[in-house]
Amino acid sequence: MTDEQESRAALMAALLERLPSDPKLGLATMFRSPAISWGGTVVAFAGRRRRVIVKLTLGRAAELIDAGRAEPVTMGRRTMREWAAIPAVGAGEEAIEAWLPYVAEGVANAQPH
Repeated sequence: MTDEQESRAALMAALLERLPSDPKLGLATMFRSPAISWGGTVVAFAGRRRRVIVKLTLGRAAELIDAGRAEPVTMGRRTMREWAAIPAVGAGEEAIEAWLPYVAEGVANAQPH
C-alpha cells in the first residue's frame, strides 16, 4: 500500500470512528479506494486530491455543487449525479470535522426511511 493509500484509509477510519455506533457501518472499498458502507452500500469514499466523495440525494448533491461547496463526480464520461466530491477544508482534524456532516448525511440517506 502506498503512503497516499494508507493516508486515505486512515481518513476513512477516522470518519467512521466519529459516526454514531451502528453494526451496519463498516469500512469497504470503492474503485480501489477506502470507503465507508452502511449495510453493504458504499456511502462515502476517499477521493484523490484531498476530497471525500459522498452519495447524497440528487437534489442535495446539485445544491452543494451549485453553491461551490462540492465538485461533480465523473466516472469516465458519465457524471454520477447523486455523488458529490467535497474538497478538504483545512488539514487533519479540521478537515475530518468538516467532512463528517456530509458523511453522516450519506449514511442517513442509505438507511430505509
